Amino acid sequence: MHSFLLRAAGGAAFIALCSLSDPAWASVGFDAQTRVFRLDGGQVTYAFGINDAGQLQAVHWGGRLAAGDPLGPVKALPGHASFDLSASVTPQEFPAQGGGIYSEVALKVAYADGNRDTVLRYVSHRIDGDALVIRMQDIAAPLQVSLRYTIDADTGVVGRSASIENQGSAPVRIDQAASASYTLAPESDYRLHHLTGRWAGEWTLQQRPVTEGATVLESRRGSTGQQNTPWFAIGRDGVSTEESGPVWFGALAWSGSWRISIDKDQLGAVRVVGGYNPYDFAYRLAPGETLDTPVFYAGYSERGMGGASRLMHRFQRERILPGNGKPRLRPVLYNSWEATEFAVDEAGQMALAEKAARIGVERFVMDDGWFGARNSDKAGLGDWTVNPSKFPNGLKPLIDKVHGLGMEFGLWVEPEMVNPDSDLYRAHPDWAIQFPGRPLTPARNQLVLNLARRDVRDHLFKVLDELVTRNDIQFLKWDYNRNWSEPGWSQMAPEDQPKLYVEYVRNLYWILAELRRKHPRLEIESCSGGGGRVDMGIMAFTDQVWPSDNTDPYDRLSMQDGFSHAYAPAVMMAWVTDSPNWVNKRETSLDYRFLSSMQGGLGIGANLNHWKDGDFATAKRMVEAYKGIRRTVQQGDLYRLLSPWDGGRRSATLSVSPDQRQAVLFAFLHSSTKALPEPAIRLHGLDPGKRYRIARVGGGERPESAPAEASGAYWMAHGVPVSLRGDFQAVAYVFEAK
Repeated sequence: MHSFLLRAAGGAAFIALCSLSDPAWASVGFDAQTRVFRLDGGQVTYAFGINDAGQLQAVHWGGRLAAGDPLGPVKALPGHASFDLSASVTPQEFPAQGGGIYSEVALKVAYADGNRDTVLRYVSHRIDGDALVIRMQDIAAPLQVSLRYTIDADTGVVGRSASIENQGSAPVRIDQAASASYTLAPESDYRLHHLTGRWAGEWTLQQRPVTEGATVLESRRGSTGQQNTPWFAIGRDGVSTEESGPVWFGALAWSGSWRISIDKDQLGAVRVVGGYNPYDFAYRLAPGETLDTPVFYAGYSERGMGGASRLMHRFQRERILPGNGKPRLRPVLYNSWEATEFAVDEAGQMALAEKAARIGVERFVMDDGWFGARNSDKAGLGDWTVNPSKFPNGLKPLIDKVHGLGMEFGLWVEPEMVNPDSDLYRAHPDWAIQFPGRPLTPARNQLVLNLARRDVRDHLFKVLDELVTRNDIQFLKWDYNRNWSEPGWSQMAPEDQPKLYVEYVRNLYWILAELRRKHPRLEIESCSGGGGRVDMGIMAFTDQVWPSDNTDPYDRLSMQDGFSHAYAPAVMMAWVTDSPNWVNKRETSLDYRFLSSMQGGLGIGANLNHWKDGDFATAKRMVEAYKGIRRTVQQGDLYRLLSPWDGGRRSATLSVSPDQRQAVLFAFLHSSTKALPEPAIRLHGLDPGKRYRIARVGGGERPESAPAEASGAYWMAHGVPVSLRGDFQAVAYVFEAK
């Protein structure tokens, strides 16, 4: 990335960001005459200005404007009668509670003298590398807020965060701190899309009109949670579809308690405010201290929900995930949990490793039960030493065996938790999150360690560092199997205890970053009883995520569809497990289970000890086929052709490689009805001028009435006649350009 400063007529100053090998470019600029800031990237312009009251006022967030288009000067809106003052109806970029504001605020502060009124005014700005930083100050109190803006040259995704500094001589208490407030101009037909869920039922896509009365998406759990996802998308009813129309979208990069509020204000504008959850929140800033908020990313697409998700996928792959813009392809993984649960030992794991290698697995992962007194979920968490009765020679013989079979070795850990029945808890009962004198509430027989404490943080890093250093481990499946209760921090003064909500997550990020720095070949998966900790904050430190403990291949179709609205298939692990599935006893064929899982990072979690020769032959064939298409599946553009939410009878996705030379169609049928012929599935995203040959993934014939070869224009216009009959049927086709 190269940058250079441009000067324009009329006193405007712009910083332009470009790559010498990429036509994508971005600019961040300020027009001194109109006092408007403008950020351009991809096909997006984001603009705001300094109004006559000294506030930062939203001007434009949408499609890219032409250079010189009029955007200012901006003026604060007049009050709406005496009940809604100007400060409340003017769309401010970072509104604070004060000066007559009744709308949702980004900042709420309590001062030592009892004052709870904050009114922010623009002071100055600077270009800091590829970022715009704006300094604001309260009109009377020594409180400074620095707002940071970035825009991605390729996708136009904006990143916003705030830094709140106490410049006075007395402490202040931050009661609410958001990262940003985004504004959409008044329209009557906005429609909100968001994701909800629960354990074994994550990633449910919800839709509702945006009306007066706030919709609040949040987690109060101390972590991201399954109940809501820190992501939103807003389209226009009857205008925005899967592949056309305007969509505004965003995601908060934070793995602790969070909140996003979406509300239509008194004059019809929509305000989206996101950041730390103010529930049970108070952050005391001593003189000279600063509170930084997480980044709230937001983007815009004129190509519907599909276009929005493809932009977000690309942004995550190129700007968020480890790998400096080139994340590694997910290896085919085997996990031992369903085969052995806690009954792991050297001989049994070696036998499973041999079977996994037989079908082409590239990474063997031993799950829970290898450490301490871990024979069930009732004991051993916190004691990260190898169980000598299960592994009398340590882990080395097993690891050497796995490597000798041509596979990487991975291990399950749950570092943030402790069983009361453990050596660690007996030595340090005060290390658990707790309120002194109050009973503790176990969940899954475990408590949460107070990672906000420096001694706990340093202990966990030390044991994990030693584990990886002493063993040739390439992968950690990092689990987190309960949410918080009794969120106290007994070593801190009462007024400082709520800092737990922030410091815990900061220290979690620190451990992950330090492990990766010291062990650059180590990869990590974020898991939390399934999809309980998936967000763009944790994704910056982990290579893949576990979307759900529910591995039923039919249930996964809708969950994977929901997941793909917010997050990239490049990180989404999907396992082939046994039939009938343990969640709902549904029976499905092995081919169906593989095709469902091949839409993300492929894993196998079945009990290979129960497989027959035919199962191994099928699995080997499908794993080999997956390796030929996984780059396209994981790093290509995803098109959701038929949604499992639309009745759930048929669904289909298409992944198209970045160079459009390969595409993979996955099609699924829940059940056939009345011998009705199914319409052909029309494709998207192909190069109209290229000619593509079609072949069935995993072997077999192409569709009977489909040509062996045709142009991209043909496949997109005429589609693929997919004929499936029966219950829980599936097929996949690969299109290769000549």
